[in-house]
Amino acid sequence: MNIKAVFICYKNLWFKALGLILVALGIIGIVLPVMPTTIFFILALTCFTRSSPALEQWLLNHPRYGVTLQQWQAHKVVPVKAKCYAAIGMLIGFIFLLYSAAPIWVIYLVAVIEVSVMIYLILRPSSPPKH
Repeated sequence: MNIKAVFICYKNLWFKALGLILVALGIIGIVLPVMPTTIFFILALTCFTRSSPALEQWLLNHPRYGVTLQQWQAHKVVPVKAKCYAAIGMLIGFIFLLYSAAPIWVIYLVAVIEVSVMIYLILRPSSPPKH
């Protein structure tokens, strides 16, 4: 077995493992209102696209999240509802952070990250292009 084949095998295993961890985090996000769901499934889809066509198809055909993931994969679409949930979730988490004993630099860092994420989400299309 050559070194390139071994590298590809391990790369695929790591992408599958990371994808499964991300799916688990997405499932936790279904139950916990302040934790996102869709972003973990999008990241898992990215991992599975690089490692497992079967798991990629499983996510793309999911009865609840499949259409959203298909639209993301094809057009980088983030529905308005998902943008709103992301904003609300980040706001709630930030409010909790403000009431914690977190150092000021952590608060500023989280604020910058959350504002950056919201700008990114706002700049994504909200629906697929009309044909």
